[in-house]
Amino acid sequence: MKIVILDGYTENPGDLSWEGFERLGELTVYDRTANEEEAISRITGADIIITNKTPIPERVIASNTNLKYIGVLATGYNVVDTKAARERGIPVTNIPTYGTDAVGQFAIALLLEICHRVGHHDNAVKEGRWEQCSDFCFWDFPLIELAGKTMGIIGFGRIGQCTGRIARALGMEVIAYDEAQSDEAGKIAAYVSLEELYARSDIISLHCPLFPETQGMINRENIAKMKDGVIIINTSRGPLIVEQELADALNSGKVYAAAVDVVSIEPIRGDNPLLKAKNCIITPHIAWAPKESRSRLMDIAVGNLQAFLDGKPVNVVN
Repeated sequence: MKIVILDGYTENPGDLSWEGFERLGELTVYDRTANEEEAISRITGADIIITNKTPIPERVIASNTNLKYIGVLATGYNVVDTKAARERGIPVTNIPTYGTDAVGQFAIALLLEICHRVGHHDNAVKEGRWEQCSDFCFWDFPLIELAGKTMGIIGFGRIGQCTGRIARALGMEVIAYDEAQSDEAGKIAAYVSLEELYARSDIISLHCPLFPETQGMINRENIAKMKDGVIIINTSRGPLIVEQELADALNSGKVYAAAVDVVSIEPIRGDNPLLKAKNCIITPHIAWAPKESRSRLMDIAVGNLQAFLDGKPVNVVN
């Protein structure tokens, strides 16, 4: 059984082991795969291909008649042409749950950075500004207390609920919008309509999948429905936001601040309007990346492949 991993570096830059996959077949791991031609060359003769963000379109799938299985090292699987795989009887699996606590923690970390600008003030002190200060303290941004404020969470699955629990522990009121509702999740947040969430929230945190109906949902029209000075957090998918329209709202002050761990094109391009927008924190898609969550991801990915080889596939998305 020949297994090829096309872009293993972000999952395992050297602090984890590929041993689980090595036990299941002859393994070749590439740190990165640059394009379709390289992907086609590298998967020649492979039974199993594993990808994180390397696209697997129909042309790549069709190039290898030996292909039996495609595993995605992520929750999102839009990089794979699942229809083309299904037509050839090739299951595609993903990793549905591995980084719940990590991403929830990171969403709150972004919010706390907006509230206190810890990194900025740390740098200011080390640059000598406190030493030279006439007063016993100083701050360069408004400092924000979260207790009593309302967080609206769009997408109230596992990660949204985790974020909501932390927000409640900070003394916040939590409201949520999700088409799928549960009594258990309702103990964390009050379900409201999307329109009510826009109108009531001091902070809006995005935790929904990217579907045609959610793409571009943070746009000029919906931002106008929000409170003046709202804070927007996105640790979900970049295309949920129309970036130029969010940048315009930041620059006008309608949106006080935003913090995003994802953007529409990754790696970010130099012309992304959020790079020059006021009060916008951007991190390089790292909410998922603590070693603990990557280790869980690895275990689930190996388990997915083992289940397929045992004839009982799990986490199949096509």
